[in-house]
Amino acid sequence: MPARIAAIHRTRAELLSPEGPLTVLPGLPASDLAAGDWVCHDGARITRRLDPTTEIARRGAGETASRQLVAANVDTLGIVTSCNADFNVARLERYLAIASAARCLPLIVLTKSDIAEDARAFLRQAEAISPLAMAMTLDARDPEEADRLSPWCGAGQTLALVGSSGVGKTTLQNHLTGTAEATLGIREDDAKGRHTTTYRALRRTLAGGWLIDTPGMRELGMADVGEGIDAVFSDISDLVGQCRFRDCAHETEPGCAVLAAIEAGTLDEDRVLRWRKLQREDAHNSRSIAESRARGRALNKVYAEGRARSRSKRGK
Repeated sequence: MPARIAAIHRTRAELLSPEGPLTVLPGLPASDLAAGDWVCHDGARITRRLDPTTEIARRGAGETASRQLVAANVDTLGIVTSCNADFNVARLERYLAIASAARCLPLIVLTKSDIAEDARAFLRQAEAISPLAMAMTLDARDPEEADRLSPWCGAGQTLALVGSSGVGKTTLQNHLTGTAEATLGIREDDAKGRHTTTYRALRRTLAGGWLIDTPGMRELGMADVGEGIDAVFSDISDLVGQCRFRDCAHETEPGCAVLAAIEAGTLDEDRVLRWRKLQREDAHNSRSIAESRARGRALNKVYAEGRARSRSKRGK
């Protein structure tokens, strides 16, 4: 039977099915499933994960080289930040690259516009990050302002909210879904908040669609998002093809179109440095995850061969 994952835990999964909500065993490794996934089940456990239309993922936090699913079958990724010290161009570029790699619509939501000295300045900065960036300002505490997000979570649409703790994700979720999850304030010195959402959950919205709220992410590692980085930094990607040498590192080489644009003042050097950093990080993490997967496959093969030998000996 088909159902959609509302929440996934280590030892259980909460499903939404035509018959109503169900709690079943994951059946598959919990790390291979995410809120928003469509799955098949037999009433007791999940038996199969259906191919997602979109998949939001990041490199797992910590030293382990792994790919962590954040949400699945998301139409719009709502990247929530606020018009204060939380606003960070480099972090927004990361989210935009992840959204582009997942092929879902990115929407930058700038909260706390009601208390900012110049909310429009934050809006202009957000819109200037990339041609992909669509941005809006709002007061998350005002229900009418929150309702402006309804078109992205109406019938047949799934909106996922990501961002730091304390920027208003849970407040927006409460307005959009009619729930009453607890919220906490932020520290005034650095605009950082404490986690109130502890796990990712899919909820029905008042507009007839779906919303996935996520805990604040302290780390946003990049992996397997090379195409997304190229899309976010399309102005630089276009210049790369104009360099004299195909293997140009864009550092000291003669005939480098990227360096020429920096020299001419048409390209911001800091933006180029962030682009290089994301490319190096993505390449390193993608390679590490691929190697980790290969080791896992090799180890599974050894285990399988050992079990086969044991069965053969018992047969004799």
